[in-house]
Amino acid sequence: MRVIHALREFIALESAGGILLAIAAAAALTLANSPLAFLYDAFLDTPVEVRVGALQIAKPLLLWINDGLMALFFFLVGLEIKREVLEGELSDPRQVVLPAVAAVGGMAVPAVIYAAINAGNPLTLAGWAIPAATDIAFALGVLSLLGRRVPVGLKVFLLTLAILDDLGAIVIIAIFYAGNLAPVSLGIAAAALLALFALNRSGVARLVPYLFVGLLLWVSVLKSGVHATLAGVALAFFIPLRVRGSESHSPLRRLEHDLHAPVAFAILPLFAFANAGISLKGVTAAAFLEPVPLGIAAGLLAGKAIGVFLASWLTVRLGFARLPQGADWGSIFGVSVLCGIGFTMSLFIAGLAFEGAGSEYVVQTRLGILFGSLASAVIGYALLRVMLPPAALATARK
Repeated sequence: MRVIHALREFIALESAGGILLAIAAAAALTLANSPLAFLYDAFLDTPVEVRVGALQIAKPLLLWINDGLMALFFFLVGLEIKREVLEGELSDPRQVVLPAVAAVGGMAVPAVIYAAINAGNPLTLAGWAIPAATDIAFALGVLSLLGRRVPVGLKVFLLTLAILDDLGAIVIIAIFYAGNLAPVSLGIAAAALLALFALNRSGVARLVPYLFVGLLLWVSVLKSGVHATLAGVALAFFIPLRVRGSESHSPLRRLEHDLHAPVAFAILPLFAFANAGISLKGVTAAAFLEPVPLGIAAGLLAGKAIGVFLASWLTVRLGFARLPQGADWGSIFGVSVLCGIGFTMSLFIAGLAFEGAGSEYVVQTRLGILFGSLASAVIGYALLRVMLPPAALATARK
């Protein structure tokens, strides 16, 4: 019983998702650099095939994780964004201004730094968006380690910024990382979107029709050349938040609640395990100075901190917004550094940016992401530990 109780307490922790991500990444790195590395590679290369008549989807397990399971992650992100826009932090324009501008700055500056370091090489320039992403689970997980010392306003600022950052990453993936488009598959996807729209406007509250059409949407998007995870976001926007004649029943909230644990404690750790394992054999300190890992690490560590903090400072200075309640410029800078934890989203975009470019770039991108994210986590936590008031004083301020 004690074990079950301890497990429940762990799952209830805000930091639990981030802790599991870190464990999964560490396990992947350890396994990939051990005598059992062949088992790790064999696991990811396991062929998985689904066939229904003439329709066939055959991919190695790694791509099923990245294209299939991650679609559920983006589905959850889409549900969260819709709920926040309709009734949450994003529903009040006054609350959105500061994190929105900060998110733009936090995406633009890292991209500029990466592009400057990789100027002149069209192949490596494709990775410009890798350091622009923030990992919600990791960033909030590190922040939650400081417990009651963190003002509620600062948590809301980071959460809203990270959600908007995810929305920006989704737009970037849709516009810049689409493959060769297949018109027939795109037509089927468009028909699926129309069917979802009709279900929503007709007031259909049952989830089964939405999920069935959503599966068709995912298959068609997968075959269309647009990344399949975007189907998850599109489906989320059609799930009804409220049901006519019922104030208590919300299909969106139900799905969001049901998906949170599987995504946080299974899908994201599995994604981290599948994508963080790189062999460090032959890797020297000089490898970190190659343009790709250097651009990613500098973008995450320096670019995010500068972009988020400078955009926030200018917005407040010009009178367009105020600092979050209980926060000061020291804590805002600490959170700005935490935004450099790219990890999940950065690994995802890296896989799209250098798809088919060779294992050399896979190693380089992962080195940059792991180093930049780890440094941002450690430095951001250390700064906030110094900047934030003691727990008793923070509680009094609330």
